[in-house]
Amino acid sequence: MACALATVVLVCYLWMVPDLFGDTVVLKEGQRLTGEILAEKETHIYLDVGFTVLTIPREKILKYERAEAIEPNKIDVKDVNVAVTPGKAEQPAGQLYRTADLKKTTIEKCVDAFSEAVVMVSSPTALGSGFFLSEDGFLVTNYHVIERETKIEVIVFRKGGSGFERKKFKKVKIEAINPFVDLALLKVEDLGDAKVKFVYLGDSSRAEVGEQVFAIGNPLGLERTVTNGVISTKNRAFEGLLYIQTNADINPGNSGGPLFNLAGEVIGVTNMGYIFYGGLGFAIPVNYVKHFIDNRDAFLYDKDNPNSGFKYVQPDRRRNKGQPDFMKKKDVPHQ
Repeated sequence: MACALATVVLVCYLWMVPDLFGDTVVLKEGQRLTGEILAEKETHIYLDVGFTVLTIPREKILKYERAEAIEPNKIDVKDVNVAVTPGKAEQPAGQLYRTADLKKTTIEKCVDAFSEAVVMVSSPTALGSGFFLSEDGFLVTNYHVIERETKIEVIVFRKGGSGFERKKFKKVKIEAINPFVDLALLKVEDLGDAKVKFVYLGDSSRAEVGEQVFAIGNPLGLERTVTNGVISTKNRAFEGLLYIQTNADINPGNSGGPLFNLAGEVIGVTNMGYIFYGGLGFAIPVNYVKHFIDNRDAFLYDKDNPNSGFKYVQPDRRRNKGQPDFMKKKDVPHQ
């Protein structure tokens, strides 16, 4: 009995604590409920309070507000979900990317927080986008943006007093490439004392059809362009690989840029779009990206073979159309 009473008291206490644990709903009768708003319908709001999900009629609500998103790149260790591999209890050594349990917010706030992590990647034959994984200068883009090129430049856009300022870095190293998934890992080696913003990688398996997403990139060279939409399907198949399909506009120059959810987490890398058919964009799921980075030793760039990686080429056709000798009938003497 005492235990049950303590549980009730604890629950009531959590309901009364203002704004410390997530989104807040204030009822007309004065109660304050805190949790995570899962969905907002025309007549109801669904609030996850930890041990159950409450269905709250809008007519009973005085006001509600969502928690502010966590400030990027300033998350305490206790707030970070360490990505672990099965059977391991700690973060793998040498992991380049970071994950975090970020709250959903608005596109405006996400863009303000993470747009500086998105860069322009250019080579003599192509122009695309990319995004930093860490303050050490590691970044991801599409393989086709740098295909067969070694002279690569990265342009970073920094917020200044009079708007964004462009800074170009010319010492860019190709760390690893996977042509078959269309991914490349680069590193800017001439950062010097420059500090760069970076993104957090989400989990594409948790993405939902209909979920709002947005892309940041440089379509047709138009820097820092933001397009938004929803996930049309999370498992569109092309040539044996799965892609996230979105109706957010994806155009040439977006390639290699991030596809964000409303928490500001990267859930995909944009790499395909149909120019003449709006609303057909595609992104490589971020779980492919994690696998590529975690196993980058298997995809290390070989300067002597810019298209490194195993490739099964169709053999030349047989020039002699005649029947092979071993298939020709031979006369066998009668016994």
